[in-house]
Amino acid sequence: MRPRWQVISALGVFEILAWGSSYYLPAVLALPIAKDTEWPLPWVIGGVSVGLLVSASISPRVGATIGKTGGRPVLAVGALLLSLGLAILGLSPNLPVFLLGWAVVGLGMGMGLYDPAFATLGRLYGSDARSAITTLTLWGGFASTVCWPLSAVLVEHLGWRGACVVYAALHLCVSLPLSLLFVPTAAAPVIRQVHRSGPRLPAPGERRAYLLLAGLLVVSGTIFGLVSVHLLTLLQARGETLAAAVSLGAMVGPSQVAARVLEMAGRGRHHPLWTLRAAVVLIGAGVCLLAFDAFPIVVAIVLYGAGNGVFSIARGTVPLALFGPDTYAAVMGLLARPALVAQALAPTAGAAIIAYAGAAQTFLVLAVLAVIAVGLVSLLRERHPHTDAPLQEATGPV
Repeated sequence: MRPRWQVISALGVFEILAWGSSYYLPAVLALPIAKDTEWPLPWVIGGVSVGLLVSASISPRVGATIGKTGGRPVLAVGALLLSLGLAILGLSPNLPVFLLGWAVVGLGMGMGLYDPAFATLGRLYGSDARSAITTLTLWGGFASTVCWPLSAVLVEHLGWRGACVVYAALHLCVSLPLSLLFVPTAAAPVIRQVHRSGPRLPAPGERRAYLLLAGLLVVSGTIFGLVSVHLLTLLQARGETLAAAVSLGAMVGPSQVAARVLEMAGRGRHHPLWTLRAAVVLIGAGVCLLAFDAFPIVVAIVLYGAGNGVFSIARGTVPLALFGPDTYAAVMGLLARPALVAQALAPTAGAAIIAYAGAAQTFLVLAVLAVIAVGLVSLLRERHPHTDAPLQEATGPV
């Protein structure tokens, strides 16, 4: 097996390209696409929502597959699908084909973003995967820092279609080889009950923690989806100029990375639930300060960014601590679905609230969601080391 630093570094580059060419892509390309094609801007931006919904639909199956075979083949297929989807975007003659391209990109997102990568590390390193997951999120924090300027340069010199084609080529020439050459083949899983296909839910004694964590991820995904798209609009409604709003919004990225570095410095001395609690409290504090305009906006932005940065780590490490390495990949896939759906629908819901109720009410909704998140995380409890209780088959469609 390759050294951990090589595996994590390869996955880090993979994640930068995966996030930068999917979730972060419209931030730079949306306006050029709308101007060039005269397609409605909401539909252009809505492509991300299409991708996230498709990603949500396959996430339980992806998690179950990684649990059985490891992440190497899943990540490789994810790179191919991202490449294909981006090529379709770049060549799309009309809006329906463009949205079809986003659906294919969504399949690649479901196989290539954080949740599959976390599941891959959990499958490889078991209970020792926490530090690897933390380091990977530090790499992923640079996705917008690397890809936004790259996208801007590509659009300026090659146009938006050329930018999509270049990203498609990068996935073929960089992401695919990284996944095949540097991600080891996982050992055969230990089967603790019958051989059946499909995702598995945690054992009955773990069901309460699973539902609480799923609810927390939905609420937090809603907050993230709303803030990430509408933050600049909300700040301008508060009286900030566009330039000031952009400068304030740019503080989120450095705050995320700084918080992740601090978490790494802790070297896992505390239970991951404490990381999750700190993240939710920081996000809640930032959102509430924005809602009630109690402190300078920059303080609220830094707190929100720090909390969001640490939350990315906790969403990968807490399920490992609560449910153990044997079911980790499957549980990650199951948890990803509702969170991705919330993240996909939140921007549209936020736009409706802003349009019909105003920015002040939108801030209030965010504050209420933050309080709910704090309540949910307070109900989660640390558990004793994972036992070999039988797994329960998931009921209902996946």
